[in-house]
Amino acid sequence: MRSIPSSYADNSRTLNVDSTAMTLPMSDPTAWATAMNNLGMAPLGIAGQPILPDFDPALGMMTGIPPITPMMPGLGIVPPPIPPDMPVVKEIIHCKSCTLFPPNPNLPPPATRERPPGCKTVFVGGLPENGTEQIIVEVFEQCGEIIAIRKSKKNFCHIRFAEEYMVDKALYLSGYRIRLGSSTDKKDTGRLHVDFAQARDDLYEWECKQRMLAREERHRRRMEEERLRPPSPPPVVHYSDHECSIVAEKLKDDSKFSEAVQTLLTWIERGEVNRRSANNFYSMIQSANSHVRRLVNEKAAHEKDMEEAKEKFKQALSGILIQFEQIVAVYHSASKQKAWDHFTKAQRKNISVWCKQAEEIRNIHNDELMGIRREEEMEMSDEEIEETTEKKETEESVSQAETLKEENDSLRWQLDAYRNEVELLKQEQGKAPREDDPNKEQQLKLLQQALQGMQQHLLKVQEEFKRKEAELEKVKDDKLQVEKMLENLKEKESCATRLCTSSQDSDYPLEKTLNSSPIKSEREALLVGIISTFLHVHPFGASIEYICSYLHRLDSKICTSDVECLMSRLQHTFRQEMTGVGASLEKRWKFCGFEGLKLT
Repeated sequence: MRSIPSSYADNSRTLNVDSTAMTLPMSDPTAWATAMNNLGMAPLGIAGQPILPDFDPALGMMTGIPPITPMMPGLGIVPPPIPPDMPVVKEIIHCKSCTLFPPNPNLPPPATRERPPGCKTVFVGGLPENGTEQIIVEVFEQCGEIIAIRKSKKNFCHIRFAEEYMVDKALYLSGYRIRLGSSTDKKDTGRLHVDFAQARDDLYEWECKQRMLAREERHRRRMEEERLRPPSPPPVVHYSDHECSIVAEKLKDDSKFSEAVQTLLTWIERGEVNRRSANNFYSMIQSANSHVRRLVNEKAAHEKDMEEAKEKFKQALSGILIQFEQIVAVYHSASKQKAWDHFTKAQRKNISVWCKQAEEIRNIHNDELMGIRREEEMEMSDEEIEETTEKKETEESVSQAETLKEENDSLRWQLDAYRNEVELLKQEQGKAPREDDPNKEQQLKLLQQALQGMQQHLLKVQEEFKRKEAELEKVKDDKLQVEKMLENLKEKESCATRLCTSSQDSDYPLEKTLNSSPIKSEREALLVGIISTFLHVHPFGASIEYICSYLHRLDSKICTSDVECLMSRLQHTFRQEMTGVGASLEKRWKFCGFEGLKLT
């Protein structure tokens, strides 16, 4: 067998069972052939001979059964994988030079290391000492094409397959016991140990494949983007007098206006406008402006058509509603007692169903018509709202102007009155200063009284302000007290909830109060009873491993350290003794509950 150099990592592997079905023969050829036939595969032996005589290798199918194509739903080239929850039943495999015996199905499935990317190489350990490369090829060539075998002198080898799925088939043989011929010699037997292996060649091929897939994906995306990209606009010709005349003629034509205006826009952005061509560009811009009126007229015509269509639709819908009302009226009149008694039961049922359907359709159409009318009313109301808002704004501006004018007039009048009073006072002071002394005293008295009144009013305002401040402080204090009360209530509620949860969680409240008791739960009490019963029938004691192996049959979650800690706490019930001499020295637990009962 040709071999290529390949490097492999750690040789230590663990066992694994793969769920992928492998085309290997079973001890019962009829059952194996039936199962393979149900999967649409031709049953073959280890050497490739057909197990059933009615299989036609030329047609690739069973006689009397139509061919199964890989494109059929639910089937493929490789048989579907077995569900993980379904146990894999392994049978004895007979080869030319050796026999493979399956592992114990009750044992847990062995675990494998993490599968390397692009793994095509497996590690095979546990080979017989007398096993040769030909025997390895005979056993593993049924899994697929073998590219290289690298055998070691220490009863293990590495096998590299052509495809990755062949590795899954090889893992199926993990755990099988191999025997060369009928010999029972230790050198002719072994237990196969198949696991994933790391190889530089596999990683290099996988990286090349990933790069190829990435290139294909980039090419596919580029082609998709090119397909979805909008086509480029045609190039715009350069400006010349001849092209200017052509564009000016196109601008006058309604059908060619969009193309011509795009050319005009490009020329202007390019900077083709200068003193010599300014008149030509102005005439083209003027031609473009002449289309504004046409576009406005077209928009108005379309709006008119839309309004007419809406009106026609509304009229037709109202006519349909009238007819629906008439039909519903017919159903209601037929449902009256005078005519209802003359119909059969089936006829009554049909009439009631028809009536419900007609009412539902009528309600739908009625809601649609009401929606159209509501939209029209809303449009009308928007216009009215705009008019009313404009009127209100004008009225408010007028009223504000009037109020400002009145205030201005009143201020001007007050100013005039003050001026007149000042002039009169000056005249009186100039004429008879002596005669005005009592009047001045009276005026001063009046002013003093007014000042005192104002001071009293100010004091009242200050007192009112202080009273309001006191009330505000009182309200703040009340708020703080309320917040404190709420916090206390929340704390009480949290304490109550904690007490409730603690009372709900603890089904046995006495266990918490009796902290001195060595038994903390009902589960420990049950364990004490079971261990006591077990040790009572073993008067010479038993080791902790023996006790835990018995308890694991009842509950696999029991921990050895917990059991030993529990027994050590109960000194009056269990006692640990050392038995044996020298190398056979062993710790054994004995039941001493009857003796402890006398002591306590």
